Amino acid sequence: MNPQNPDWSEAGSSASLFVSTANTTCQRPHSRTALICREPIVSCLFRQWKLHSTETALLRVSSDSLMAADSGEYTVLVLLDLSSAFDTVDHSIMINRLENLFGITGVVLKWFISYLSERSFTVCMNHVTSESTVLPCGVPQGSVLGPILFLLYVFPLGQIIKRYKYISYHLYADDIQLYCSFKMSEFYKLSNLSNCLTEINKWLYDNFLQLNSDKTETLIIAPDHMVPEIRQHISFLDPSVKSSLRNLGVIFDSSMSLEQHSKQLVRNCFDHLRNISKLRLMVSKLELEMIIHAFISSRLDYCNGLFTCFNISALNRLQTVQNAAARLLTGTKRRSHITPVLASLHWLPVNFRFHFKILLLTFRVLHGQAPQYLSDLLKPHTSSRALRSLDQRLLVVPRTRFKTRGDRAFQTVAPRLWNSLPLSLRCTDSIDSFKKQLKTFLFRKAFD
Repeated sequence: MNPQNPDWSEAGSSASLFVSTANTTCQRPHSRTALICREPIVSCLFRQWKLHSTETALLRVSSDSLMAADSGEYTVLVLLDLSSAFDTVDHSIMINRLENLFGITGVVLKWFISYLSERSFTVCMNHVTSESTVLPCGVPQGSVLGPILFLLYVFPLGQIIKRYKYISYHLYADDIQLYCSFKMSEFYKLSNLSNCLTEINKWLYDNFLQLNSDKTETLIIAPDHMVPEIRQHISFLDPSVKSSLRNLGVIFDSSMSLEQHSKQLVRNCFDHLRNISKLRLMVSKLELEMIIHAFISSRLDYCNGLFTCFNISALNRLQTVQNAAARLLTGTKRRSHITPVLASLHWLPVNFRFHFKILLLTFRVLHGQAPQYLSDLLKPHTSSRALRSLDQRLLVVPRTRFKTRGDRAFQTVAPRLWNSLPLSLRCTDSIDSFKKQLKTFLFRKAFD
C-alpha cells in the first residue's frame, strides 16, 4: 500500500471500539489497531502495554489467592501453555475476526490482509539455504503487531471462560491462567473448572491452536494436609499437579510464601556476583556499577511487589545479596558496616525498594494509570464521622485474620503503606514529583 494515498489517513474501524478520542489523522492502520485492544474491550488480555505487566498480573493472582486463604478457602491454579501459538494462527479466521468481531473494514482490513498474506521463509542448514516457501499461517513473532493480532485472535477465549461461574482467569500473551477458590463444602465448583478446560480445548482445536500438555501445570494452594483430598476432586488434572511452579518468572508454592523463589533468586544473584567479581580489575567503577545493575539489581527488582509474601528470613537473605553487591562495587571490607555504604550509593534497602514499587503502583491506581483489575482491589476510605476523609486520600485497609495470608496480600499491604505516607505526599498529583518525594521519604526513613 502507498502511505501517501489520501485514503490512508481515512482508514478506520468501528468508533465504538475506541476508548480514546484523540485525533487519529495520519496514523497508520496498525497504530490505531492497538486502541482496540485496550480496556474495556479485552480487559484481561494483557501484553506489554505501559499499564500492564507480568507484575500487575501476578499481583492480582497472588492477592486473590492470599485473601481466599485468609477466609478459609483453597485455590486451584492452572497454568496453560500453548504450543507454537503465534505460528499456528489461521489467516482466514484472523481476517474474519477482525472484520466481524472488531468491525475493521475498508483500507484497514485490506492492509491487514496484505500484511498477513504471502509471507515467506527459508531454512539455512550447514551453510545451505532452502528455497523460499510461503507461510500459510502464523503472525510474526518479535514484531510490534504480532502480539496484538494474537490477542485479537484469542479474544473469544475470554468470553468462553467468563461463562463459567467461580472461575477467574488471566491471559498474558500465550500464557493462560485459570484459578478457582472454594471452601471445604464447595468442591462442586471444581466441576466447573473441568467443564471450562474441556471447552477451552475444543475451542483451541477448532482455531488451530494446541495446548502443550507437557508444560501445563497445576498448583493447589492449601495446607499440606488438605492437598491429597483436593487432588481426588481434580483427577482430570492429576498428572500436572506440582508442589511449586514457575508463573511468569516467579515461583509460586502451595503456601504462597514464595520461599523457593527467594532461595533460587539468592543463588542466582550470588552466582552472578562471583562471575562479576572476576571482572572488577578489568573495568571502571562506572562500568562495574552498570554490570551490577544489569545482573543483580534487575533481578532484585523484578516483580518485587510480590515480596510482601516473604518472611523476615527471606528478606534478610535478599539484603545480603544487595550488601555483597555494594561491597563489590566500593571495595568495602566484609566486616565493615554496610549501611553507610548503601547510603553513599543512594541504594534503598531491599524492603524499602518493594515498598517503593507498591506505593508507586498505588499512586497509579488512584490516578487511573493502572489496570482495572488492580484498581478493583483498592477502595477510598469514607466515613460519616470524618467528612474530610476524602481530602486525606486514605484507603480502606481490609480486615484480615492471618499475618501470613491476608496481611501479605496487595490489597492489604498497599492501603497500609499508603495511609502511612505524609498527607503532602498522598496529595501529590504529578507522578514524577511523587517518585522524587517518595524516594526521599523512604531514604530518610531507611538511613536517618
